[in-house]
Amino acid sequence: MTAYDLARERYAAMGIDTEAVLKTLQNVHISLHCWQTDDVCGFENAGSLTGGIQTTGNYPGRARNIDEVRDDILYATSLIPGQHRLNLHEIYGDFAGEHVDRDQVEMRHFESWVDWALANGFKLDFNSTSFSHPKSGDLTLSNPDDEIRRFWIEHTRRCRAIANEIGLRQGDPCIMNVWVHDGSKDLTVNRMKYRQLLMESLDEIFAEKYDHMKDCIESKVFGIGLESYTVGSNDFYIGYGVSRQKMVTLDMGHFHPTESVADKLSSLLLYIPEVMLHVSRPVRWDSDHVVILNDDTLELCREIVRCNALDRVHIGLDYFDASINRIGAYVIGTRATQKCMLLALLEPLKQLRQYEGNGQGFERLALMEESKSMPWGDVWDEFCRRNNVPVGAEYISQIQDYEKKVLSKR
Repeated sequence: MTAYDLARERYAAMGIDTEAVLKTLQNVHISLHCWQTDDVCGFENAGSLTGGIQTTGNYPGRARNIDEVRDDILYATSLIPGQHRLNLHEIYGDFAGEHVDRDQVEMRHFESWVDWALANGFKLDFNSTSFSHPKSGDLTLSNPDDEIRRFWIEHTRRCRAIANEIGLRQGDPCIMNVWVHDGSKDLTVNRMKYRQLLMESLDEIFAEKYDHMKDCIESKVFGIGLESYTVGSNDFYIGYGVSRQKMVTLDMGHFHPTESVADKLSSLLLYIPEVMLHVSRPVRWDSDHVVILNDDTLELCREIVRCNALDRVHIGLDYFDASINRIGAYVIGTRATQKCMLLALLEPLKQLRQYEGNGQGFERLALMEESKSMPWGDVWDEFCRRNNVPVGAEYISQIQDYEKKVLSKR
């Protein structure tokens, strides 16, 4: 018997069908973030990263153009089990050396991305890009300057139209995320004013109804250089999302360090149709470290399963670590997220709920503890084998070889 056969028997004794679990995991499609390849630079040659975010580190081998970004993504996904999506920021358009300001972006700048994605089995998601632009400043969609605000409204409207066309071409809705960094470094006495402007801007942006894309809106606690006030706070976007029935994006780094993002899912899913997740690893705050198999990510995946919400919760990655091999960052983070989802699917939930319903607190806690030492790793290895990707630590040497042959030449 193989290690997987033994694991399958042990899980069957707990009432868990590992074959059904593997089938479910195969259909969990994670949206990989294109900006891990090049440290959120994009193809506008706009200069340094601004807008309350930054990338730290200067590890060699950063992708410098659209071909290198695509090559790196293809190589990374060859080491990750399953079929996944790719999340594009608007600044990653195929501009072919042409200067295209963001209020002039069109679908033609993403035609090659759609062709490439369809040829390689990806579905695309999308993001408007409000940072790293001469008109970004501290305020975009909430800017009292009508000229600047209208610039960003037009940008976001065009991004939605592009997302809809992408969704139509790929035969699957393109999820488009709206995040703006708007805020203030120091105290403000106009909180209501800026939030009202943001609300009005969003209402205008979302006035056009589309059938092939889905909108999501993302909050943040603060940005670097914008520490005292964030216009698009969690309270703002939850209120907006519920009142407009929009998908809300929960980024794991965009909350206070003691908050549980997992705990928010069951509340939001009562009031809005779907939730988008940006999975990252905050170290003391929104530092966007590479995702690992830790309690935060595991609890997030468990809550998705416990809420029976695999069809209502979309999982995307959002970290950008420039201090280590960027392909390795992709592979570690995606595989770790998948491992957490596997563990969540292997939880003996039916028995646990029976114990809870009967008031058997000891039995519930004991089974939760015992399930931690079940041979889930053998199930994971089987999942990798069936997807023809490296098992265990085998991918390390393969990434080292790619670094030697490709990344070191850049």
